[in-house]
Amino acid sequence: MHTIDQLKRPLKDLRLSVIDACNFRCNYCMPAEKFKSNYKFLKKSELLSWDELFLLTKIFVDFGIEKLRLTGGEPLLRKGLADFIKKVKNETNIKQIALTTNGYYLKENAKQLKASGLDRLTVSVDSINENTFAKLTGQHETLPIILDGIKEAINVGFSPIKINAVIQKGINEHEILELANHFKKKETILRFIEYMDVGTINNWDDSKVLFSSDILSQINEFFPLQPLEAQYYGEVANRYEYTDQSGEIGFISSISQPFCQNCTRARVTSDGKFYTCLFASSGVSLRKILRSHYSDKHIQQKLIEKIADSWAKREDRYSEDRHLKHPKQPKTEMYQLGG
Repeated sequence: MHTIDQLKRPLKDLRLSVIDACNFRCNYCMPAEKFKSNYKFLKKSELLSWDELFLLTKIFVDFGIEKLRLTGGEPLLRKGLADFIKKVKNETNIKQIALTTNGYYLKENAKQLKASGLDRLTVSVDSINENTFAKLTGQHETLPIILDGIKEAINVGFSPIKINAVIQKGINEHEILELANHFKKKETILRFIEYMDVGTINNWDDSKVLFSSDILSQINEFFPLQPLEAQYYGEVANRYEYTDQSGEIGFISSISQPFCQNCTRARVTSDGKFYTCLFASSGVSLRKILRSHYSDKHIQQKLIEKIADSWAKREDRYSEDRHLKHPKQPKTEMYQLGG
């Protein structure tokens, strides 16, 4: 099965959230003042079961999905993740499975994740200064745990590991060179991400956005860079390598250089809503179909029809039209969509 949307974009990537809960309170995703320690995340019964997640994954692979990225919340909070990865790897034709994590539970899970067949790891590290890290994540004394987790993941064979860093003016912009220098090695690929207006609870303000071009200029002055070609259609990061051959770096520029025209990504939340854009206000419920009282064959056919119809009608290009949108337009939150 194959499908394209209204802008002739194929369906190639699936970002699958397995849980909405997270142990961090990052200010651009789940700010602590709005997500207290007793915040009620989805109940277990509201989350899609591993069998339901597998059925959806299998259907998306039949549609032509080549890469599955598992997200949250924090995906390593959910038991059974490695078994799910192994099942997808062994029982579908998926080409690549990746995982995005905050890294807190990475050290104790790295070996099992590698054994399960996980291909790629991405870890969010917005600062390597402990005070700044605590300010950004709401977690104190956790940075060493995350850096140890990255080392362990490299030791068990995950290389290179992508490191995502969201840069915000007035918070961590002064640490760009420190980040670049720390991860300037072939085992990791640092990717700087422009601060995006995902969701509505983070009080996004464009005055806090530092453009990738400014970050690039700052790094290039101290660590000369040269551009690299895109590896595949729909790649979101602009890639560069250090001229001394000491590694790669990337820039994801949704604000200053929108890449909507090549977006091939679909998203499914942990409670089964299908989204065709990171900045969407609403999604289509697949859980309702999954838990209907029809035969397995009928359920599968209904899911195929719903996914195909939703993608065929897709005309999202929020980042390109951001200037036309009302700033208070409701959007689904990042912790639900997985970024």
